Amino acid sequence: SRPRRRVNPGFQGQLKLYEAMGCAVDTSSVLYKRYRLEMLSERFSEPQDLPQEVFAVDPTTVCQTLNTEVLYRCRKCRRALFRSSSILSHTEGMGPTAFAHKRITESARLSGNGQEKCTSYFIEPVQWMEPALLGVMEGQLLCPKCTSKLGSFSWRGDQCSCGRWVTPAFQIHKSRVDEVRTLPVGNFQTAKT
Repeated sequence: SRPRRRVNPGFQGQLKLYEAMGCAVDTSSVLYKRYRLEMLSERFSEPQDLPQEVFAVDPTTVCQTLNTEVLYRCRKCRRALFRSSSILSHTEGMGPTAFAHKRITESARLSGNGQEKCTSYFIEPVQWMEPALLGVMEGQLLCPKCTSKLGSFSWRGDQCSCGRWVTPAFQIHKSRVDEVRTLPVGNFQTAKT
């Protein structure tokens, strides 16, 4: 009856998410995981206790039988850190033009061609990260075995090298991890790094 009444934009966003997931709640969907993390980042000023369902299972606690997922390990000590199902993809940003505030020169823009846009993985939190995440809004992510720096996290978000702003950001640098694929060969499996 009133012309200014509208549907809540948050509810509209939830309906679009539901439709994008095929009209079913799929908790393993990247879209759902990103939405859940965004809601947590808005709710907490300093996260003291996070629900356990937010954390992906630590790959060292799960048996690797017939798993076709890619496993990512610390480059220094080879400890398993996360699986490909934990990676939260994002749409590519505008590239160097998004960093105009850093005064990138025209020659730097031209030399950037041919390089990989995203130099990091943005992932959902994994169980081994829990002690580092509690009580702080941002910090470093260190390998739980050798304590080498893997990346950083920020509940407020961070900018990817491609220019896209990702909120919240659990960023692991690609140069700090190795990708391990398991390939079935005959009756046994071999790991390809």
